[in-house]
Amino acid sequence: MQNSVIASGTEQSEKTFFSVIPTGALPSARKGKRSGWPCFLGGIILFSLCLISAAFAQTPDPVATYIHEEMQREKIPGLALLVSRDGNPVRAEGYGLSNVELQVPVKPETVFQSGSMGKQFTATAIMMLVEEGKIKLDDPVTSYLKDAPAAWQQVTIRELLSHTAGFTDYPKKFDFRKDYTEADLLKIVEAIPLAYPPGTKWDYSNLGYLTLGIVIHRVTGQFYGDFLQERIFQPLGMSTTRIISEADIVPNRSAGYRLVKGELKNQEWVSPTLNTTADGALYFSILDLAKWDAALYTEKLLKRSSLDEMWTVVKFKNGQPNSGDYGFGWEIETRNGHRLIRHSGSWQGFRTEISRYVDDKLTVVVLANLESAEPSKIADHVAKMYLH
Repeated sequence: MQNSVIASGTEQSEKTFFSVIPTGALPSARKGKRSGWPCFLGGIILFSLCLISAAFAQTPDPVATYIHEEMQREKIPGLALLVSRDGNPVRAEGYGLSNVELQVPVKPETVFQSGSMGKQFTATAIMMLVEEGKIKLDDPVTSYLKDAPAAWQQVTIRELLSHTAGFTDYPKKFDFRKDYTEADLLKIVEAIPLAYPPGTKWDYSNLGYLTLGIVIHRVTGQFYGDFLQERIFQPLGMSTTRIISEADIVPNRSAGYRLVKGELKNQEWVSPTLNTTADGALYFSILDLAKWDAALYTEKLLKRSSLDEMWTVVKFKNGQPNSGDYGFGWEIETRNGHRLIRHSGSWQGFRTEISRYVDDKLTVVVLANLESAEPSKIADHVAKMYLH
């Protein structure tokens, strides 16, 4: 099952087939005499159309074929695929089911959960405030959270953005089914000792980005999700992108799934609070992400210098690049000789990936509704079909 609004294959499947007829083979039409030319031409056109249809029918779409095969191998219920060149979508397609119980197909408008792909929006919001002079990257976080622990006086905003601050992840005994206030969550984070001196190691930290969301709130007076809506999503026309809410009516919302002993199960439930934090709690569709990708080629949101800083690997205090190859909300790699900025996500039965080959101006996004899916692998394979 495949649904698309923009569909084209790789260059091999995008070729147009033509039928060339030698002019000497056409019958001449003489003045004052009836000619068989109209009938002959009609036959030629019909025959040519048949040839074109047959040619396309005999040329399978290698991208779609791969997606179908990989979904079957990984047992993915549903998947959305975006491929864009220079900010212009060339594929926006849905495969499989967004809701297995109701047998609803995935389409380009289908809304998935972001997981940690949402961190790039949090980082963008911070950089907007940096450009406005409301936040400084090398200020201690205590400049914005006045009651934070004394140890946080050594932690900078730059280090929170790059996972080099010494922050850790949710504690093992953390109750994901309890509803917390923002103040409750901050107290939990503050109670956890720093794992290492800030700026000396890299360790992926959801709590660091949760804290950045609180910083945005303290600096602007707005819940970070409202700030994103007002400053990013609405200006770009990202009409489906928003903070997760299981209570609200959300058109085209996909269900998330997991495999338990090979059997498909619904996603595990978490409290509403945990779907509002800045470490990755968004809804979005590939159509909205196409708009996001296009905006990143411009200065609609941030100056080019700010984007470049986000896409540069942050250095430790000793001057060495961090071991996670991480910038601000993005990982920076070189893959098969191509510069790549990317991020994945995983949350509540969803796995996501955005891969932007910036020098090639190629972007691949894969959104899947299975917690064990491998969207990064799929995006990498699809990108290879387009890169030369």
